[in-house]
Amino acid sequence: MTVYGVWVINKAGGLIFQRNYGAGIAQQSSNEYLVMAGTLHGVHAITSRIAPVPKSSGVQTIESESFKMTIHMTLTGIKFVLISSVDMANAESVLQRIYEAYADAVMKNPFYTPEMPINATGFDAKINAIVAAVGP
Repeated sequence: MTVYGVWVINKAGGLIFQRNYGAGIAQQSSNEYLVMAGTLHGVHAITSRIAPVPKSSGVQTIESESFKMTIHMTLTGIKFVLISSVDMANAESVLQRIYEAYADAVMKNPFYTPEMPINATGFDAKINAIVAAVGP
């Protein structure tokens, strides 16, 4: 079980936090990350509309041969994305801990403006601890 990356996407589809962990994911430019986040936001919105189940929250997992992307959307529209190895079974609980770290270290910060990029060292430290606890 390996975490390759963590993204936080605001409700407008903008990437407000992105970190890579380990060497399992190809390095991209900042513009490429922004485009990928916007595309994922659009796909998530489309899948929530075409789902056969009323009030579906959209796609929750995208899985390929080499990685898995798990998405947790909050009630406020913020999306937390975990990019991990395919064998990671507890991705949802890891995302829940990341969401709790966001609520604690970012949203309680009086100097943080919602929907803007996250530059909180406390959040980085908490995410690093969560990723380290998951293990390689």
